[in-house]
Amino acid sequence: MRNRRMRNQRGAALLETAITLPILLLVCVAIFEFGRAYQTWQVLTNAAREGARVAVIVGNTDTMVTDAVVTYANIGGITVAPGEISINRSSPLGSWSGSTVTVAHPFSFIVLNPIAKLIASGSKTGEPLTMTAVATMRNEVGS
Repeated sequence: MRNRRMRNQRGAALLETAITLPILLLVCVAIFEFGRAYQTWQVLTNAAREGARVAVIVGNTDTMVTDAVVTYANIGGITVAPGEISINRSSPLGSWSGSTVTVAHPFSFIVLNPIAKLIASGSKTGEPLTMTAVATMRNEVGS
């Protein structure tokens, strides 16, 4: 009788592990994936700020602004195409004018996208997200 009870408990432990392990692994992967997404968003935000810093200087061209954004993003490990960068040098900022730099970059989860496509096939779930970062700074006044 004792041996039968031990075998039943071993089977129960194996079943509990089989149920909880995939859920635990999914939570761990989700933590890493959202951490990577947050890091990408931070790099995009800082790249937009760097572009806005360059844009407010009198005499700098849009090409210089785009180069600054692309260079900062590349240092952060993100490849940003010049077409993903929008520059507006006449943004109203109260009684001052400002320059706004917008960076829009597609972001794909490595593990969660395929899982989302498996769960909700045929929907837009699991497609790349567009992360957008905007920075506005006051224009310098030429003397």
